[in-house]
This record gives sequence, structure tokens and C-alpha cells, in this order.
Amino acid sequence: MNRWKLCQATLLAVALVGLFAVDPLKAQTPGTSAQAPAAQPAPAAQTSPSGHPNNAYWNDHDKQLLVDFGGLERFKEANAMLTGPAPGEDRVVFMGDSITQGWKLDESFAGKPYINRGIGGQTTPQMVVRFRQDVIDLKPKVVVILAGINDIAGNTGPMTLEQTEGNIASMAELASANGIRIVLCSVLPAYDFPWSPGLTPAPKVVAVNAWMKQYAAEKHHIYVDYYSAMVDERGGLPSALSKDGVHPLPPGYAIMTPLAEAAIEKALR
Repeated sequence: MNRWKLCQATLLAVALVGLFAVDPLKAQTPGTSAQAPAAQPAPAAQTSPSGHPNNAYWNDHDKQLLVDFGGLERFKEANAMLTGPAPGEDRVVFMGDSITQGWKLDESFAGKPYINRGIGGQTTPQMVVRFRQDVIDLKPKVVVILAGINDIAGNTGPMTLEQTEGNIASMAELASANGIRIVLCSVLPAYDFPWSPGLTPAPKVVAVNAWMKQYAAEKHHIYVDYYSAMVDERGGLPSALSKDGVHPLPPGYAIMTPLAEAAIEKALR
């Protein structure tokens, strides 16, 4: 009998050990209150690797930079179809970004042999890449350069003001070396960028323009001051001249036109 009771006691002890061993396991099964919260998926990236907003426009923009950084394909065919200047023709090329691209030169300068080579969104390093194709090879007497606002906006990545100034100087040097007279245009005022807000461009625009005015004087180029004729009390473009604070409306171009024409006439003299 003692042996039988001993066996019963042993079996009971084993059963109890098994019972208490299961409870901790149950406490770690999914869905119980003791389980640590499941890791949440990381939110979708708000910016692309380039630092631009992660949307279709900027993704396409950044891919294009890898294929044709300077935008050489944009005017390749148009340039090939363009004949050389006629004898006595005062050909002028307007080099720039979307502000130049949106300028209807045939309306602002009716009957003048002026060629628009503006590409929206471009920065000064992109313009340097295409300067020979889109300016020098067209053999103008004058080039009108309006550039720099997209550098400040970081369209092709962060840039210092000194880099922007160096690229503008490079374009001027290329033109001068090829007998083309140079009109340097002040960067238009901008208080903020709707596509890249918070960059405080206003003081940077002032700094680039101050450098440009001095550089033009030293190198005997013509400087056009659009800025002073268009700036508002914030250091930006007033709503009467621009819908988005960056790109001029027709009244804005109406201010720019006589200033550009006077500068071109001075350069030709």
C-alpha cells in the first residue's frame, strides 16, 4: 500500500508541474494582454532620396536628370532647323528657366529676331551644360541670361550662392569668349516657393543680385534690374504680378519688357 500511495503522490506532483508550466506559455501567445504590441509598418517616405517630395512630378524630374541632366534634347531639333543670322540681323537669345520659357517674346518684342531658350525648372548648372548648344551655336549678337531662382529652391539639390554666382559667371565667360554680348538679369523677387516651402529665398535673392550687379560692372556687361521694379514689402512678387509668387503674369512681363529692350539696345551699341 505504501508503494501505491507513493506512486499516486508522484503522479500528482508531475501533473501539477505540467499544469504550472503551461500557464507561462499561454501568457506569450499572440492576442493576449501580456504580449508586447506588434511593430507597426514604417510610414511611407515623404521625400525621395534626392530630398524632393516623393510624388510623381519630382520622381520623373529626378529620373530625367540621370538621362539628360542639361536638357540637351529639348531644343536639339529646333536648333538644327535654325539657319544662321541674316546679314545685319540683331539676333538675341534669351537663356533661362520657366520665367523665360513663359515669356511670349513674339508678343513682347514683335518683329524682333529673338529666340527663347528657357526650360522650366532648370538651375544654373543645367544651363551651363547646354549653353554651347542653345546659345553659342546659334550665333546671336546678345544673350540675355535670367537664372538662379531654381538654384535657391534646390531643384537639382542644395547649392550655395557662390556656386550659383560661379555658374552665371561661367556662362558670361563662354559668351564673351565667343564674341557674344551679355545682358545679366536680376533674379526676380520671391518670398516663398509653393513647391519647396520654408526656404526663405528673399534674402538670398538680394545677395545674388548684389553680386551680379557688381560683377556686371567689373566685366562691362549690362545688368537689368527687374527686382527693384517688381518687389513688394515682403521681398516677394505681389499678387498683381504673379499668381504663385514666382512666375510673372502678363503685367509682370509688361514691366520686364521695356527694361530688357533697353538693356539689349545698350548691349548692341
